[in-house]
Amino acid sequence: MPGPDLPPPAAPITAEALLTRWPTPALKAELLHGVLVFAGDFDERDLETARRTYPGRRPVLNADGGLAW
Repeated sequence: MPGPDLPPPAAPITAEALLTRWPTPALKAELLHGVLVFAGDFDERDLETARRTYPGRRPVLNADGGLAW
């Protein structure tokens, strides 16, 4: 899995976490057939962040390592 975990909410974010965790490391964001897709190399940690960021939405990891919902 790429990059470090995000720090706890009360702690400052590190440069490494900022550059490797969703949404800041997204190579691009597209709207394909009504589905928002963030291209990049993401994992389950980014998926959990996306779930908390967009409550009520169902983000998924696609086969290319991108996030979509």
